[in-house]
Amino acid sequence: MSWEENVRRVVPYTPGKQPKAGEKVIKLNTNEFPYAPSPKVREALSKIDPEEFRLYPSTTAEPLTSAIADYYGFKADEVFVGVGSDDVLSMAFLTFFHSKLPVLFADITYSFYDVWAEVYGIPYETIPLSSKFQLVKEDYFRANGGIVIANPNAPTSLCINGGLSALEEILQKNPDSVVIIDEAYIDFGGETALPLIRKYDNLLVVRTFSKSRAFAGVRIGFAIGNKKLIGYLNDVKFSVNSYTMGRPVIALGLAALSDEEYFKESTKRVINTRERTKKELSGLGFNVLDSQTNFVFCSHSAKRASDIFEELKKRNIYVRYFNKPRIDDHLRITVGTDQEMESLITALKEILCL
Repeated sequence: MSWEENVRRVVPYTPGKQPKAGEKVIKLNTNEFPYAPSPKVREALSKIDPEEFRLYPSTTAEPLTSAIADYYGFKADEVFVGVGSDDVLSMAFLTFFHSKLPVLFADITYSFYDVWAEVYGIPYETIPLSSKFQLVKEDYFRANGGIVIANPNAPTSLCINGGLSALEEILQKNPDSVVIIDEAYIDFGGETALPLIRKYDNLLVVRTFSKSRAFAGVRIGFAIGNKKLIGYLNDVKFSVNSYTMGRPVIALGLAALSDEEYFKESTKRVINTRERTKKELSGLGFNVLDSQTNFVFCSHSAKRASDIFEELKKRNIYVRYFNKPRIDDHLRITVGTDQEMESLITALKEILCL
């Protein structure tokens, strides 16, 4: 008997291509924020005392947990903080999906969901989106072991058709399942499900600082839900690793959260660039979905997405191509700075011979 027979084998999540050290590229493939974090973050960074590094941090990431609770109008025991929303979602899968019934999520959505299910041995079923890449709420009106919905969805960039009323119908039909709404991109469009937490004790809303607060390299995510849900999450977290978030990260998170003016200005800047980009891409023959995120999802009427992807890569412009059924003729393009998007459009005109 070989030791390899006891290895847990899974197909891992595949992130977007990262440039090599010193390589100059226009990176529009991982939905990072195009601008630096708030100046208050730099100020907080300069005040961090390395003497504190010898001390363990708060197990619940205080005082950041309380600050997030205050910001969104909840209590500290209704907030769970993790190392990016991936950490939060992973803990949520491990905590709440312990049934013989399958967890339900869309066939075209964040591709980490099925990876976590495989790693933790959770039965799951992917539910096809409509031909227009919309979630069909009625498909979730049946017995299940849990539900996960990304809203807005990735990589499609769309919010759920019907908004909060559609999400509420799904919650009403599933009182015995935990329903997770992944709102990684909600600050760029759509309507948050946070108000529904007061009505449904089985709802968990997950957010991240990685996108709209420019913290992809810092790693802060959080969940808001009923006190009992958060208590169960902490029980599992403390059974795996009590100290997941370091003191410097907590301090920087507090600084980012405190600068509301910068947050609103910078996200609006991205939204404006996104809307211009949608129009410009449409003018080049692309079919562009009505994005409510910090990226666009599009296909071209005459040229294959894989060919455009390769041609852009030759020009040191990285976008995301998914070689998967139903979406292998689409590209996901992060909204960068105005200058980066102008370079993208110029390159596309060359590629398309326009």
